Amino acid sequence: MVILDLPWRDPLTAFAPLAGEEGAVLLDAATAGDDDRGRHAAVCARPAAVVSHRLGDGDPFAALAALLPPQRPAVPGLPPFQTGVVALLGYELGGAVGRLPAPLPDDLGLPDLWAARYDTLALFDRRQRRAWVVSAEAEAAAAAAADGLAATPPPPPDPTPVPWQAERQRHAHEAAVARVIAFIGAGVIFQANITQRFLGTLPPGLSRFDLYRRLRAASPAPFAAFLNLGDGAAVASASPERFLRLTADGRVETRPIKGTRPRRADPAADAAEARALQDSAKDRAENLMIVDLLRNDIGRVCEIGSVRVPVLCGLESFASVHHLVSVVEGRLAPGRTAVDLLRACFPGGSVTGAPKVRAMEIIAELEPARRGPYCGSIAWLGADGGMDSSIIIRTLCIGTSGRVAAQAGGGIVADSDPAAEHEESLTKAAALLRALDGDGAGGRHPQETPLP
Repeated sequence: MVILDLPWRDPLTAFAPLAGEEGAVLLDAATAGDDDRGRHAAVCARPAAVVSHRLGDGDPFAALAALLPPQRPAVPGLPPFQTGVVALLGYELGGAVGRLPAPLPDDLGLPDLWAARYDTLALFDRRQRRAWVVSAEAEAAAAAAADGLAATPPPPPDPTPVPWQAERQRHAHEAAVARVIAFIGAGVIFQANITQRFLGTLPPGLSRFDLYRRLRAASPAPFAAFLNLGDGAAVASASPERFLRLTADGRVETRPIKGTRPRRADPAADAAEARALQDSAKDRAENLMIVDLLRNDIGRVCEIGSVRVPVLCGLESFASVHHLVSVVEGRLAPGRTAVDLLRACFPGGSVTGAPKVRAMEIIAELEPARRGPYCGSIAWLGADGGMDSSIIIRTLCIGTSGRVAAQAGGGIVADSDPAAEHEESLTKAAALLRALDGDGAGGRHPQETPLP
């Protein structure tokens, strides 16, 4: 392994000159908490190999596994992702795991699986303000990568707005929520996640990366990421939610989010929102159901007796929302890999429901469009066998034609109220829509002008 020290620079600045290249990826970690979430960032470009996979083309998880480099130990003292694969797994890959209805037509043109192997990349430690280039190739490759990182800050993001419209009217979304409540009352499921989309078209001259920078400013998050998939397709994510983390020595962690309240400018009002969330029996029940589902999911590939829940319904506060977050841990069974863990748990229970397969069948019936990357996962899989991944929420998906989709929703349980669930989805979508508006105002109500 070749390791070169770099002068410290912000990862966003370092990535800017590469953002327009096909296969360029920024794992941004745009905000840091007390633990290592948000501490490390990676700039990845010019992949050694790329896989773009559609459902029906074979086993996507096998295709992902085949892309992984030979396993080798990590170098101590560096950020954990020291070359390997970055993968975008679309929500509909769940159909490769269980029997589900055929997915709805794709209106964005994005792959169900996109994965790229990076043998050379740049790493950043925000806490220590240190940066490195690491390479499994020759020293010349590492030096070339170091030269390609800019020291000059990029200009401010273009404020040109992206005109957007709601995909369907409020009453249609609330009717879908009411249908889920009826399914729950009939004993069919315990919970399902129902979402709604807001759609726009990228104006000429506005770059995908500028849109990401606007989202990042509106909603900094520990699992922020930008992926240039080529042919005009990109994903700009400000996700706060870890899906699955696997250390090289086999420790597994998942952190499901269930329960949301908006942040308030007034400190007293903000604290009241946080208390109301912590005291909400409905939100705690929603969280508990998904914790139970995830205990079962990771238990399929973890050692018997190793799965535990050290945190249940803990409060975590982000730029625009408060969340209830739980932590589920386990130890991977001998002979199992990161790809096995993804296969066992995909897609995340927090964005599907319980029981998972039946909830996904109901989602397919009630939502009008394919989810695509939304509610899937962005993951890095390291050469040492480790992995970290996010749930793709608070994300803008940009299709090959320039169509932009913003999506938000929530888990529906027996005592959900359709109107309240609708308002919660708007709270979650607010930062996305401010990024589309470009000026941060976000003054227009999201459902004044539904699409035909």
